[in-house]
Amino acid sequence: MGAGTESDGSSRSDEEWERFLRESVAGAADAPKEPSARARDVAKRLRAEPDRGPEGWRSYTPARPKRRTGWYVVGLLAALLLVVALAPGWTVGLFAGDDSDSPPLGAETARPTDVPPAEAAQRPTMDEPFRGSPAADWASGAAGITVPKARAVGWMSAAEVERSLARSRDFLVASGLDRGVLRGERPEKAIALINPHQRDVQGLLKTAFRAPSEKNDPLLLFSRFQPSRAQLVGDIVKTRGRLTYREGERGALQVTADVTFVYPVTRADAGGDDEIVRTIVRRELVLSWDNPAKVITEPGTFSIVSYKYDMTNGGCGAPTGYFTPPFGSDRRADETGTEVDPYDRTAPVGRGESSGDECARATRS
Repeated sequence: MGAGTESDGSSRSDEEWERFLRESVAGAADAPKEPSARARDVAKRLRAEPDRGPEGWRSYTPARPKRRTGWYVVGLLAALLLVVALAPGWTVGLFAGDDSDSPPLGAETARPTDVPPAEAAQRPTMDEPFRGSPAADWASGAAGITVPKARAVGWMSAAEVERSLARSRDFLVASGLDRGVLRGERPEKAIALINPHQRDVQGLLKTAFRAPSEKNDPLLLFSRFQPSRAQLVGDIVKTRGRLTYREGERGALQVTADVTFVYPVTRADAGGDDEIVRTIVRRELVLSWDNPAKVITEPGTFSIVSYKYDMTNGGCGAPTGYFTPPFGSDRRADETGTEVDPYDRTAPVGRGESSGDECARATRS
C-alpha cells in the first residue's frame, strides 16, 4: 500500500509523504497566521469608518511652504540702485524734504568762502515752504546760530562771557524769531536786554513803532510782518550764522552777530491761493557788554555799537515798520533793483543805517 493516494487516484512516493508529515508538524512557511489583537482592532475600526484611515502612530504634518522672499528683496534692491544711478537728483528729491530727518549743515564757525550751490528750481509749497532753497538744509531757529566757546575777556571771567554770549543769542531769538514779534507785536523781551541808558538807541525805540521813518525804523533791529498783509507759513524759520567776540573799548566784551533769517510767508487772505514768498534778512549786530564800573549800564544789558541788515523780498517804498513781501503783480514791480544772492555770506553785510539799495532783487529765494 502506498504512502498516500491523490484525488485522481495517483499515489505519493515515500519521500513526499515524509515531507508532508514534517511540514504538518512544523507548520508551512506560507501558512496563515492568527491575527494580533491590534490588527483585529484596526480592522474593526476600518469596518466602522470605511472612509477614514487610522491616525498614524508617527504621523507628520508637513509645514506650509515658506514664501521665497530672498529673491524678491534682491530684485527690489537692484531696481533701486539702478534708479539712483540713472536719476540721482530725482531720488534725492523723493526722500528728502524741508524738515526731513536728514541732518542739517554743520555749524558755521567762520565766514564761508563759497556760496551755497544752486538748487533745482522747485516751487515752495505749504507743506514744504523751503523747497528749492539752500535754507532747506539749514538748521531751524536758534539752532542755526553758532555760539563759540567762552574764555575770559576784559573785565569778564569765562563764565560771565558764556552767560553774555547766551544772552546775545537770546536777543536774536527775541528780535528775529519770536512768533508774537513776527506778527507785529512790540518786542518787549528784546528791548529789555538793551541798555536803557543808551540815549540814541532809546530814542529810536521811542519813535520807531509810533512813527516809522528811514532813520527810526523798527526793522533796523526787529523782524515784523503786518498781520493784515502777510502770515508765516508753518512754525519754522531757517537760520544760519554765528557769534564772535573780542575785547572792546574800556575792557568791554564786544560780541558780533552775523545771522541770516529765512521767513516763508503767504498772503494773510490767501484763501485758495498758496503763493509763497521767502523774505530773507541778513543781520549784523555789534553789541558791547560794558563794565558797569566804567560805563553807565544796567546788569544783564548791552549797548548797541552798530546794526546793519540786507533784505530781499521784504518790500520797497516808504517805511511802514513792517516787512511787506510782494505778491503777484507787486512782486514783479519790485524786481527792478540790483541783483543779489541773499544766500551769499562770503562778504560783509552791506546795508545799514545809511540809505542803500532798498529794492535789491534776489537771484533766488
